[in-house]
This record gives sequence, C-alpha cells and structure tokens, in this order.
Amino acid sequence: MSKLISVIIPSFNPDRGRLSETLNGLRLQSLECSQWELILIDNNSTLPIEADLTWHPHARIVSENRQGLTYARLKGFEVAGGDIIIMVDDDNILDKDYLQNMSALFAANPRLGTAGGKLAPRFASQPPQWLRPFYGNLALRDLGETVLLAEWDNTYPANAAVGAGMGIRRIALIEYRADATNSHAAIADRTAGQLSSGGDNDIVLATLRAGWQTGYFPQLRLTHIIPAERTQFAYICRLVNNTSKSWIQVLNKHNINPWAKIPAWTVPLRKAKAWVTLRAWAGKVNYIKWKGACGQFDGLASI
Repeated sequence: MSKLISVIIPSFNPDRGRLSETLNGLRLQSLECSQWELILIDNNSTLPIEADLTWHPHARIVSENRQGLTYARLKGFEVAGGDIIIMVDDDNILDKDYLQNMSALFAANPRLGTAGGKLAPRFASQPPQWLRPFYGNLALRDLGETVLLAEWDNTYPANAAVGAGMGIRRIALIEYRADATNSHAAIADRTAGQLSSGGDNDIVLATLRAGWQTGYFPQLRLTHIIPAERTQFAYICRLVNNTSKSWIQVLNKHNINPWAKIPAWTVPLRKAKAWVTLRAWAGKVNYIKWKGACGQFDGLASI
C-alpha cells in the first residue's frame, strides 16, 4: 500500500536510549500511522539493531551492509514507498505535528523539493561557552519565524534544509539517485571512523539544479540530542576539520567552488600562516577555526 510519507532512520550501533526517544517521538505523531511508514536502516551495526516497532503497522528494519550514512540513506530511498521521504537521525525527537506539517507544506508548495526547520539542542551536560559558534556543525539551527525559500542560483543557500529531519519530495531525488548509484559520485558522508559530511548538501544541490526549491519552515521543529562526548574539545576540532574538507568536495562536485585548487606542497605553509593569522594559540574558538582552515586547505589540495 502506498503511503503519503516514508520516514527513514539510518543507524549504526545506536545508543539504545536515544533511539528509543527518537521512536517514541514518532509514536506520538499527530499524523495517523495509516498515512506513513517507518523504515529503520541498520547500517552494518556490530550487532543487529533491536527495536520495538510493534506500535506501528507499517514499520520494518532494513539492512545496508555498506558502511556510511550516504549508503544507508540510499537504501532508504530505494525501499521507501512514500511520495515524501523524511530523513530522521537516531538522536532526533520530532515535534508531535512534524509529519502533519511536512505533509501540508509539500501539498501547498508543488515546487518544493526539500524542506527543513528548527533544530533545537538537548545537551546531556552543560555545554561550554566556546561551543556556541559551532552549533551549526552539530546540526543545530534556528533561522527565526519567517518562511525562507530558495532555488538554484549557483550558490548554496543559507536556508537550505539540513539532513536531520529533512523532507524530500520523492520525484525530486531522480537525478541524485541516478548520480549516486550509477557513477558512485555521491558524497560519502560520515562513516564509523570519519566525521566528514556533505551528503545532505549534495542532495539539496542536486534537487536545486533539477529545478526544485529548498525551504526553511519554522513550524518544523525537532530536538537534537547532543551527548556529552560531542561537546568535547577534541571531538569538535575533528568535526570542524573533517567537515571543512568535505565541504570543498561538495562545492567542487557541483561546480560552485569559489577557490582554486592548491598544490599539495603549499599546504603546510598555508597551515602555518593560518596559525598566525587566526591566532590559534589564543583560545579554543581560535584553535578550532584554525582546524577548520586546515581542513579547507586539505580539501583544496585533494580536488
């Protein structure tokens, strides 16, 4: 039976408590279960994922043995039957009207390809003050109460939908899926050992270039659970470094990279200069920004 919405949850070795909260947020949705399906993607977990899905009549666990978030999402796109697909991470708690609101937004906006909204944090421990400038790296966002729409203009829109909670019109994925499955050119996104990202940006850009819009809608609200280990200095340094490098790869793939390729031999010199320019020794924020610059240099040398 075809469903209006398919919710896919890619997961690798999930924290059982956080996954349980994610599923409970879905169980409490105001949209009746008859209108949507739930697909939990076990992305090559060490042990098979166990979760109680008996509360939903159209729920299943599907395996994807290729490690990586992009591969898990592609498996979800392959098996999903809904006209609208919503990507939910295994540490996201959707507002009770999230699915209902998403359904209404796509119905009211026939050119809408991807949609997202507010992502509020729930920190497991008090976050340090230096972390705030890097909330965006943790998929946290609040762009206010105004609806913001964008379409392709050879840049990446600031209001583009974020992977956590992103709604996607199924037919808008045609070009992205063909590119990812036939040429293996999809951005690989994070795996068990890497904090690179960009898979959601790749999806947004592919749909924009195909003529669809992306939008920020404040009525779409979710809570992103942030465990204590993701607020640690070493983790944020690695996250900002890895994502800065993969961001160059995303921009370059879609021919909107404003920076030229740099020779590999200049990278150490550029990093040393950035150490001074960014005053990396002056504090944690400065040091993390320097790590981001280092990731950008590595990315520009590798394209």
